[in-house]
Amino acid sequence: MIFGVHDQNTIDQINTVSRSAERTALMADGHLGYVMPIGGVAAYINQVSVIGVGFDIACGNAAIRTDLLASSMTRAQYEDLADEIQATISFGVGSVNRSDDAPIDDPLFQDPAWDAVPAAYRERLRRKARAQLGSVGGGNHYVDVFEDDSGYIWVGVHFGSRGFGYNVARGFLALAQGGEWNGRAPEKETLFALDTPIGAAYWELMSLAGRYAYVGREWVARKVVEILGAREKELVHNHHNFAWRESHDDADYVIVRKGATPAWPGQKGFVGGSMGDDSVILEGSSDPAATSDQQQALYSTVHGAGRVMSRTEAAGKSRGRRGRTGRPGKVTREMMREWIDQKGVTLRGGGLDESPHVYRRLPDVLKAQGNTINVIHTLRPIVVVMAR
Repeated sequence: MIFGVHDQNTIDQINTVSRSAERTALMADGHLGYVMPIGGVAAYINQVSVIGVGFDIACGNAAIRTDLLASSMTRAQYEDLADEIQATISFGVGSVNRSDDAPIDDPLFQDPAWDAVPAAYRERLRRKARAQLGSVGGGNHYVDVFEDDSGYIWVGVHFGSRGFGYNVARGFLALAQGGEWNGRAPEKETLFALDTPIGAAYWELMSLAGRYAYVGREWVARKVVEILGAREKELVHNHHNFAWRESHDDADYVIVRKGATPAWPGQKGFVGGSMGDDSVILEGSSDPAATSDQQQALYSTVHGAGRVMSRTEAAGKSRGRRGRTGRPGKVTREMMREWIDQKGVTLRGGGLDESPHVYRRLPDVLKAQGNTINVIHTLRPIVVVMAR
C-alpha cells in the first residue's frame, strides 16, 4: 500500500523492492533512498535486507516528558540552555562523547555478538563505538526542547548507532560481494537468510547496534533533562531503521522498516517535523475501522515529515578547485533564519540542507496516513541544536 503522493522514482524503488519481498508498503513521508526508499516497509520470510535496514542501523527517536512547565523559563534562559547543550553534547560526523559520565562501560560492549566482527577489525570498531556512544552525529540528527499542548517541556533526540552501525552495514555489504570487511562495495540489494552463518552474524550485530542506539539516545535525552534541572515523567522511544521478527495475518515475517515507525495499536512513537515545525507523539490506532489500512501498512507509520529537496538542491554545490564556482542552492541563510525567527526557535547549528524548506509539512503526511494513527501530543520547538 502507498500512503500519500510521491515522485515516480520513489514509487519505482518500492516496486522494485516488492519483487523480492512478500509484502511492501510506503509511508506518506517517503522519498528516494539507496535501493529501498526512505519510508519503505518490506516483509520477508526468514531473510533480512542489509540495504533496507540501511547504513544508520537503528536510527530512531527518543522523547522525554518532564515535570517542568515551559513558562517557568525565560527566553534568555532558553538561549543559555541551547549554549549548554551545544557545549555538553557532541555533534557532527565522527564526533566523540566528551562527557565524564558517558556510558562507555555499558554491558553491551561485552556482548558475544562482537565475535561476529572479523577479529582483525573487532577491537578497533569496539573502541570507536565506545568513544562515540552518546554523541549525536551530523545531518538531520538533533537535540530538541519542546513545549507540549499542556505546557510541559519535552526533550527529543534523533540519531542512530553512529559509526558502529555504519561499519557493520558497510562490512556486510562488502562481504556479500566477495570483498573484505573493510572494503568498499556498491549499494545494492543484499538479502541474507537468517539460518545461514552470514545472515545470523548480521542479525546479531544489527541487534547489538539497536541496543547501542537505545543506550545513546536515552543517555543524551536524560543528560539534557539533567541540564534543565527537571525530572523524567515519561519516555517514548523507537527505532525507524531496523528489522523485527513479527507475525502478520498469522504468518511470520522479518519486517524491515527504512525510515518508518512501528505503530501497532496503542504503541507510542515520537515523530519529528523539522527545525522550524512542530513534532508529535502519536500512537497506532485501536479503532477496528483502521485495522485494514494498518495491516496493509504492516503496522507502520511515518518517521518524520519527509524530504522534498536533496541536500545539494537545497544548499548548492561547494566552490570547486582552480577558482571554479559551485552551483547555488534553493535555500539561503536568510530564508532559513526568517522561518526560524517567525517560529520563535532558538537554533544552534543546522545547515541549509536541513532548513524547514526542504521538508514536507508534518500535518500533511500525518493526514495522509489516515486513521491508522492518533496524535496524542503536539510538540512546539523552543530550542533546536544540531551539528554546525
